[in-house]
Amino acid sequence: MAWKQTPLLLLVYMVTTGSGRDRTDLLNVCMDAKHHKTKPGPEDKLHNQCSPWKKNACCSVNTSQELHKDDSRLYFNWDHCGKMEPACKSHFIQDSCLYECSPNLGPWIQQVDQSWRKERFLDVPLCKEDCHQWWEACRTSFTCKRDWHKGWDWSSGINKCPNTAPCHTFEYYFPTPASLCEGLWSHSYKVSNYSRGSGRCIQMWFDSTQGNPNEDVVKFYASFMTSGTVPHAAVLLVPSLAPVLSLWLPG
Repeated sequence: MAWKQTPLLLLVYMVTTGSGRDRTDLLNVCMDAKHHKTKPGPEDKLHNQCSPWKKNACCSVNTSQELHKDDSRLYFNWDHCGKMEPACKSHFIQDSCLYECSPNLGPWIQQVDQSWRKERFLDVPLCKEDCHQWWEACRTSFTCKRDWHKGWDWSSGINKCPNTAPCHTFEYYFPTPASLCEGLWSHSYKVSNYSRGSGRCIQMWFDSTQGNPNEDVVKFYASFMTSGTVPHAAVLLVPSLAPVLSLWLPG
């Protein structure tokens, strides 16, 4: 069997990218970004969809309230092509809560040179159900862009479609679930082959009364980085190797 595993191990060792964070600072950390707290901690009054993170959050109560508003000037204008369907908007709010509130994204944090943040996350392995349900809920709503990180008209103080970007359905701009989840925010997410509850993918949606499942996920991926043996990107890019690696590498 060893000869069959050799190509896999070669692929693993060829991948050399890693988090911009110190390897000991991965399990419970906030990004250096516009609205994030400097350190995670309890926020008992987090609003509505952000409440699952209230025991340990990188977002403030005010941020959690603002990202739920349709007319917020602190956050993003979801209704740039007319009123977004409520079911679709709920997924965007949940995505925003994960981005702003989660302290469990350390392995995927990267340094960036942007005016509004110094760090972002990249290729977070999003559970496949979360992506598929997001796309299904939004396919008939309207937008004007494939990459929401850039190219907006901000002259009014909120993001509006530039004149060169016509409004079409989400399904027009994002024909597949992966094109939405991976393309929308410049590859912040990578759609995982794993399902919720696997301990191998990040969940946007979870029942906080049962604990935060993303804590186990970040421990799993961070273990490869802190071992000093295999770069984390190898596991992120080839999730099917994770069970193999867990057997081959020292614990």
